[in-house]
Amino acid sequence: MSIWPEEKVFKDPVHKYIYVQEPVIWDLINTREFQRLRRIRQLGTSYLTFHGAEHSRFSHSLGVYEIARKIISQFERNRFEDWPGEERLLCLCAALLHDIGHGPFSHSIETVFGEHHESWSCRIIQGDTEVNRVLRGVDPTFPDRVAAVICKTYPREIVVSLVSSQLDADRMDYLLRDAYCTGVNYGMFDLERILRVIRPYRGQIVVKESGMHAVEDYLTSRYQMYWQVYFHPVTRSSEIVLRNIFARAKSLYESGHAFLFMPESLRRLFDGTLDTEHYLQLDEALAQAAFELWTNDKDPILSDLCRRFLHRKLFKYATPSKLDDALLDRLRESIRREGYDPEYYMQVDFPKDLSYDVYRSGRNAHRKPIYLLKRDGELLEISEASDIVRSISGTTSGKHRIYVPERMLEPGNPYVTAETEEWLRGE
Repeated sequence: MSIWPEEKVFKDPVHKYIYVQEPVIWDLINTREFQRLRRIRQLGTSYLTFHGAEHSRFSHSLGVYEIARKIISQFERNRFEDWPGEERLLCLCAALLHDIGHGPFSHSIETVFGEHHESWSCRIIQGDTEVNRVLRGVDPTFPDRVAAVICKTYPREIVVSLVSSQLDADRMDYLLRDAYCTGVNYGMFDLERILRVIRPYRGQIVVKESGMHAVEDYLTSRYQMYWQVYFHPVTRSSEIVLRNIFARAKSLYESGHAFLFMPESLRRLFDGTLDTEHYLQLDEALAQAAFELWTNDKDPILSDLCRRFLHRKLFKYATPSKLDDALLDRLRESIRREGYDPEYYMQVDFPKDLSYDVYRSGRNAHRKPIYLLKRDGELLEISEASDIVRSISGTTSGKHRIYVPERMLEPGNPYVTAETEEWLRGE
């Protein structure tokens, strides 16, 4: 691939500059499908908790590309024999396009409809799209190879690991970018140090043993962001209201309800006939336009949930010391007597279902663990060497929260028994 005499540059708040040196990367950025990511927030509903969290999947995808470019450039400068240099462009394209299949509000919509973004990413890359045409300009098989990396079926593990592993370009960018945009400090870590100690070795990505403390810092940041940002209770409340909007709208659609507004893309989403063209029409602008119009819908549940989401009148939560099925049933009955449908106005929530995850080691890992490269050439899983990592590996200890309308938690509610009220207060 020829290099331009003068590279293209994006100014970026996290990486300072993002350098585009390959024409194919520039062409991909300018496709309709990639530009759509400007209309998809990176952190879903977190902007209702952290007002600065308005950053998009577009900016994150550029950041992942830039980190992958820096890693590969470091491998090339040091002439590491274990790095397959012919895979450079494949890695860069996969890094750039890894999130191209995200729908409105990121992971929230996937829960209701089972439309996983990685599957849609591959359909967009392999379908009749501008992205596909750009990739076919490299080689007729190139779109399938990029899709294989994103869907983790590509035969070279080292290529997949660069984009999707427990120490990958994706995680490193979103931690730094999310921390910057939410205004928190605990998502920060020394990216430059990690870039200096990361290595290709025996077909996988590893870290020099001397770089262990930099990775400890990264994993601690990931742990803190998990609890302080990604699992923030207000964000969870907004996600619950959002999911219930889609669940109620889907149920109404299936019953033949006459909506005030129902674009073709949403109709196809509800009846399971969504194709790539209509999926690409789904963005947060369309979803929020639907919510605004649905605030006047004749269905009281749908209209109320939409008002709650748009006006940030979210559910409140209680944290009982333990779950009690009998008291949960009483609470459901209290909610019903208050005039709410508990199917849409009560949710028991626990952090284990979160899309973001803390570091997991060994047999607990759904992705390959992080290995340290010792001086004798042997590999050591990082939690075996680090007390810090061992203490946080796989830690999901948290409390169940029960989300309900604020009225249900007001002292003296006539529909809530004294026993239930004490239980909700954790007494």
